Parts: sequence; structure tokens; C-alpha cells
Amino acid sequence: MTYRLMIVDDEPLARERLKRLLQEHADFRIVAEAGDGQAAVDWLKQFEADVVLLDIQMPGMDGLDAAEHFLSLERPPVVIFCTAYDDHALPAFRVNAADYLLKPIRKEELSRALGRAQERLQRQSPSEPVSTRTHISARTHHGLELIAVEDIRYFTADQKYVSVVHSGGTTLIDESLKQLEEEFGDQFLRTHRSTLVAAHAIERLETDDEGTFIHLRNCSEGLPVSRRHLAGVRRYLKNYSSA
Repeated sequence: MTYRLMIVDDEPLARERLKRLLQEHADFRIVAEAGDGQAAVDWLKQFEADVVLLDIQMPGMDGLDAAEHFLSLERPPVVIFCTAYDDHALPAFRVNAADYLLKPIRKEELSRALGRAQERLQRQSPSEPVSTRTHISARTHHGLELIAVEDIRYFTADQKYVSVVHSGGTTLIDESLKQLEEEFGDQFLRTHRSTLVAAHAIERLETDDEGTFIHLRNCSEGLPVSRRHLAGVRRYLKNYSSA
């Protein structure tokens, strides 16, 4: 089987070096090149690649942001980061990278990384659903912030922004509740038109004169449950408790 491969790096010489190294790997065929993250995202929205060799430090959209966008594709490629910097390794693996190679790339390292990518691709079946992210990313004044999904208590929408309430505080992200619900529907429960709560954090449901509220562990106040979503919430909690 031949795998479709894309190279993304803003340095032409770096792309040429990778192409020379890839000549020894007949089972990987280069189908596209890009000089920045946005160009890679745009190409992948129209075409498919099985593997992307991706630089991190690039003008405009960097490699980490591009990898986050890849995860939202119908068929995300396997990512192998190729970079001159060693301080992005942890964020790289949090966006589900198969490997993280430091420049100058040695052929032995590239061979091992391609082997890992190949193993991952062979484990995937065409009917297998796209895996969800393990982390949510946000651009803050501290730079790129990664929030583990397991640490999230709930998402709440306010006009055009969504706030992520998590164990470390509250962070604004540029994603819609609809997108989040579609991706994390098995982990988060819609309780209101503006709220998605983490199923694992639910403690109890209470009704008083002011309405019905859902209480989460480590959250001081209950979150309102709308009449529209109340039946679904009760049904979910009943099924959850009997599981």
C-alpha cells in the first residue's frame, strides 16, 4: 500500500532535504507541499493526505495551530512534527502527533517516525469514527494554552465567544457550542442552549422554586437546566446511573 504524504515547511531547503530522505521510502508518495500552516489547512480541506511532515515555527499559522485544524477534518492525517526547536514537544503530543523530530532530520529517525505513522494508519478502518481531541487549545496573552478535556467542567456561550470552565480557571475559545457538541457529544451533555456540561463531573440534579439546576463536582453554584433540555438530561442521568 502507498501512503499519501504532504510536506509543510516555510524553508525550501528543508523541504528538499525531506524529499531526498523520502526517496528511500517507496511506500510514501509526496502529493503536496506547503510553506505555512494556513496553506496546508486549505489544501487538506479539498484533498487528502495520510501523513503530514509539519514544521512548527512558520509565519502566519504555525504548525501547532495547523495540527489543531487538521483534527476537525473528516479524515485527519497523521502528523509528524519536524522542527528545529525542542520546547514544543509536550504541546505537539497533546494534538495527537505520531512523532516529534528535531532538525537536522536523520534518516534513521525519519524511518522510525514513518513506521509509527504507518502502524497508526493500519489500525484505522475506513468506518472508524474520527477520534476526538484530548485537549482544547486557546490563544491567550500567555501564548497557546492547552486545556485537557478531562479537566473541563463545562462550556458556556456568551454572544460570539465560548468560555471553558476547567480545573485551572476560565478560558475563552473561538469555537461554537454546536461544533463542540458534535465532537464531544458522548462526553458532554447539553443542559441549556448556552451550556454543555461534562458528564463525568455531574453530581446531582435539583429542582426548587427558581427552576431546575445541575450541580457539578468542585463547582459552587448550580447551572440552570432549560425546560427544552430537561427531559433529555433526566433520561441521560437515569441511563448513566443504571449503567
